[in-house]
Amino acid sequence: MSLRTIWRKGLSAVMMSLTGLCALVTVSVLVLILGYLAWNGATALHWSFFTNLPAPVGETGGGIANAIVGSAKLLLLAAIMGVPIGLLGAVYLAEYASPIPAFLVRYSTDLLNGVPSIVIGIFAYTIVVLPFHGFSALAGGFALGVMMIPIILRSCEDFLRAVPGSLREGAMAVGASKWKTILTVVVPAASGGIMTAILLSLSRVAGETAPLLFTAFGNNFWNHGWNKPIASLPVVIYTYAISPYEDWHRQAWAAGLVLLGLVLVTNLVARGLLARPAGQRR
Repeated sequence: MSLRTIWRKGLSAVMMSLTGLCALVTVSVLVLILGYLAWNGATALHWSFFTNLPAPVGETGGGIANAIVGSAKLLLLAAIMGVPIGLLGAVYLAEYASPIPAFLVRYSTDLLNGVPSIVIGIFAYTIVVLPFHGFSALAGGFALGVMMIPIILRSCEDFLRAVPGSLREGAMAVGASKWKTILTVVVPAASGGIMTAILLSLSRVAGETAPLLFTAFGNNFWNHGWNKPIASLPVVIYTYAISPYEDWHRQAWAAGLVLLGLVLVTNLVARGLLARPAGQRR
């Protein structure tokens, strides 16, 4: 065996070991976070924690039922706003845009995706909260929806571009117009990827706290409307974590465990959709 061959094999072994070590560190960080959350928050998890309202200040017990429902309402509003805009923007980039407009839209989208969430919160506070003179679920949903748009747009564009051109040509060959081809062929073919992008964008914004402090604010009671302050899991975690009460600290860990569990489930569902064969995604 030549010296050059020995060097190559040694270098390959070193690089493989380094990459394996980095992968192990990455997985270990996730396991450490999950384990730490479970260790500190599992004791506070019980049925009443999911069904009761928060206890009065200074008292033990209570739950986060209003925060769970509030987060669901905020994510619903965010999806109603962000999904259509992001998806239609992706269709424009993938199917219609010429090079210069496409570059400008992609560049602007990437810039928006890099804007700090607290800046999005200040923007939503100025646009929605101040004109309507109050915090509300609508303002919180607007802030989260703005954050979802660039994620959905760029992800869906990639999935739409991945649809084979032969499908488009086949639809147009039988007389379908451009918009009908997109609606009945291209979008259904990319439906699994589109759903994945939507789920990942929802899991991305589900844990945002800063925008909600400026918009939804928080509420210790049920909110049956859309134009009043509303509770959410991230804000409850933040509020409980900085409180002086030991019981609230335990509940903050438990709420963090619940939030992380929901995000993990959402990501697993998204991965499952993306891993399915194209013929089974419709």
